[in-house]
Amino acid sequence: MIRSWVKRNLKGDPVIWGIVLAISVLSILVVYSATGTLAYKRMQGDTEHYLFRHSRLVLLSLLAMWFCHKIDYRYFSRLSRFALWLSVPLLIVTWLFGDNINDASRWITIPVINQGFQPSDLAKLALITNLASMLSKRQQNIADFKEALLPMLLWCGLIVGLIAMTDVSTASLLMITCFLLMYIGRVPLKYLALLALIGGFVGVLALAVGQRLPTAISRVESFIDSEDVPFQAKQAYIAISTGGLTGKGPGQSDQRNFLPNPFSDFIFAIIVEEYGLAGAGFVIFLYLALLYRGMLAVSKSERAFGGLLSAGLSFAIVLQALVNMAVAVGLAPITGLPLPLLSMGGTSLLFTGIAIGVILSVSRGRSEDISPVSESDLDLETVNSIREPELEQA
Repeated sequence: MIRSWVKRNLKGDPVIWGIVLAISVLSILVVYSATGTLAYKRMQGDTEHYLFRHSRLVLLSLLAMWFCHKIDYRYFSRLSRFALWLSVPLLIVTWLFGDNINDASRWITIPVINQGFQPSDLAKLALITNLASMLSKRQQNIADFKEALLPMLLWCGLIVGLIAMTDVSTASLLMITCFLLMYIGRVPLKYLALLALIGGFVGVLALAVGQRLPTAISRVESFIDSEDVPFQAKQAYIAISTGGLTGKGPGQSDQRNFLPNPFSDFIFAIIVEEYGLAGAGFVIFLYLALLYRGMLAVSKSERAFGGLLSAGLSFAIVLQALVNMAVAVGLAPITGLPLPLLSMGGTSLLFTGIAIGVILSVSRGRSEDISPVSESDLDLETVNSIREPELEQA
């Protein structure tokens, strides 16, 4: 009975479903452990407060993922342009009037429900989706700079620049994701170099005008100077070094009492401390498996948009995860990036669920007969026929 229900209601790649459910369960366990002391202090002994709150958010993200995976992924192409236009004023309002936390205005509070919202999550999802749509529709004239590439470069520069005003790390990862997506979409290397130049110029301008220049400089200097280790990094190193091979056990972390944001930015350090090198390796394996399954759509999707969309969203999620883990072990400067699907959060967790739902929708579309939504989206056989003469010439 359960098997038939799963087969009827959970479409798409079953491996991705398994990965997401495994990470979600681990997330609830680790967040409960990491927030125990904080909840006891803030909630007058109610140590389960953040457990129930985070569990509701996890269930909400899973519900959003399930809902999006039931929608034909090609409808997201139409929604992405509207979401991009909506993101621009939201990012500007956030920069000028957003809630200031740690010298950065990244959130705005939604009236009535009094819930924080991070517009960069919406902008990131919208840009990747719209970029995949533009690339798929311009495969036959992809080398035409004015008609095909200029709109992509302008949107990338605008959205990345607005995000960089308040969040340099998110903007940098988004630019890298766009670069990889355009590379897969057969954009000529000379135009990719132009994208890199635009990204560098926009980044410098955003740092000069925005809020994060002093913080970015101090974090890079601290990363380079091995003798001046920031407090949070030092506590993360202690947690990781004491984890051993199998860890101290669930709920047995000591550094959660000293490490800032053990439930968010540095949750990977808590995972290593409690579950050891084996647990950390398993988490890394899950994210790499998610990337692999997402990239399969590039070769198996019947349409170019589906493959590009799945690849772009998979890159965005896994790159952020790898950067978060690199920060925890001292391989990258400190950032404010959460670990996707694992860290406690609101809109970040929700939009990650939506992104994975879209990936599942693409994988679902491979095995179902879905009527066409747009004739302008080339199928992959057409794309490959365009690519083959270029490979023969090379």
